[in-house]
Amino acid sequence: MNMDDILNQWDDIQRKERVPKKGPQKSHKMANAPTKEEKEARRQGYSYEQQMETDNRKRANPMDVWLNRYGTIDKDKLEDEVEESNLLHNPSYLKSLRSEATLDLHGLTRDEAWDRVSSFVNDCVRRKLRKITFIHGKGQHSHGSDPILGPMIRLFIEQDKRLGASGHPDRNHGGTGATWVIIR
Repeated sequence: MNMDDILNQWDDIQRKERVPKKGPQKSHKMANAPTKEEKEARRQGYSYEQQMETDNRKRANPMDVWLNRYGTIDKDKLEDEVEESNLLHNPSYLKSLRSEATLDLHGLTRDEAWDRVSSFVNDCVRRKLRKITFIHGKGQHSHGSDPILGPMIRLFIEQDKRLGASGHPDRNHGGTGATWVIIR
């Protein structure tokens, strides 16, 4: 390629750039054409300006505006929740609470008992119960020397994060053959 070819290409490029481009595109819409809202207002029988004017005349109650923005705090409810939370850390209160549901596991194998306990706890959590009891027996009918269901219940309680404090009721309500647990 020689110098004449380069200059000719340069001239072609310059000519193409000088060609006037199309101007800004014009809308085919009329300048004062009604908007969608104005058309809807006209269809319903009133002008959009009238609707805007009535909306501007409405005044909101400043108290309602503040309450909608910031909400309210029920201090009594908060105090009750704190008091209940403190009670749930008190061992004597936990023992005195009545059990809201009981599951008897007598005669089940370890696997059967695990499945029943799992579904029972799921149901109790869904129903928002606070304290439940498992009756597992003392292991006197277990084959071998060690009880099976009592340790299985302890293991289940330790592994399930939804369950909290636990213990055994007094002798009249099962003693070491039953375990109560608090649902968090």
